[in-house]
Amino acid sequence: MDKMCKNRAMKAPHRVAVLVRHGVVPMELGLAHQLFRQARSPGGAPLYEVLTCAPEAGEVRTDADFPIHVAHGPEALATAGTVLVPATHEPDEPETHGRLGPALAAALGRIRPGTRVASICTGAFVLAAAGWLDGRRATTHWQSVADFRGFFPAVRLEEDVLYVDEGDVLTSAGEAAGIDLCLHLIRRDHGAAVANEVARATVVPPHREGGQAQYVRRPVPEPRLSSTGAARAWALENLHRPLSLRELAAREGMSTRTFTRRFREEVGMSPGRWLAQRRLDRARDLLERSDLPVDRVAADAGFGTAASLRQHLHAALGVSPSAYRATFRGPREAAGRAGISAPACALS
Repeated sequence: MDKMCKNRAMKAPHRVAVLVRHGVVPMELGLAHQLFRQARSPGGAPLYEVLTCAPEAGEVRTDADFPIHVAHGPEALATAGTVLVPATHEPDEPETHGRLGPALAAALGRIRPGTRVASICTGAFVLAAAGWLDGRRATTHWQSVADFRGFFPAVRLEEDVLYVDEGDVLTSAGEAAGIDLCLHLIRRDHGAAVANEVARATVVPPHREGGQAQYVRRPVPEPRLSSTGAARAWALENLHRPLSLRELAAREGMSTRTFTRRFREEVGMSPGRWLAQRRLDRARDLLERSDLPVDRVAADAGFGTAASLRQHLHAALGVSPSAYRATFRGPREAAGRAGISAPACALS
């Protein structure tokens, strides 16, 4: 193994710094540690290191009846590859007046250029107050939309989505959407297979698209009302087959009109859009985990043809199936399948 390969093999985990403030929501802090710290390489090595830091190290109040002790001060922000800002319910923070206090502003000033910054819930107020969201798309909790718009008119607020990815700056809605955002970051960094393993260990849905609605009118079926859950579970077991709306509705004994309405109420999107996303999830997983040729991946995921898979994958991610596979499996493997040589040390 040459020097480049050794350096790549010894690469340190990506450091995530979670910046907490007085009044932090414990669930938002905990989910970051739970999700990122479970992400592992195929060999079992940790892919992330998570540090909790504060504008001033020491005891930090939470919005529960217990404080937390934060060992790291703002200096941790200067070494992070990703900075995550959870929400707070304190009255003297940007959530209530739209401005950064001196200590918070000084802490944010330690973040290196090019560092990825993300927020959970009303943590987006911090990113906006720092000017990082001006002219960009963003989201926050639906109950705080009016205040956010009043404080930050230069931000293109999308009030009805789970999270927004603007490349180096990401924002999410409430606590559960923070889970979706963290899984999205893991998926973006290391692929669907790693993210799916984290989701499976945490017992949460592996993938909810950022554009899915924050607030679903009927997330849990009311008593005596049929759900679309059985049809969704059946569809996931039969993605390789052509699946029509009429067939899905029949699984629940509903008309297609009633099924579509109920589906939107429970899931926040149309059956067709949900099915396309699940097929794409399956294709990504197969591209990462298997050596199946692209046409077989397309068939198993229900796209029918390799051309259809290429079209959907390019529309969603801007890459071809072979490029996607090379990204998460390495050029050596991709080249081997194609019968050509690859550099001695493949990028991971």
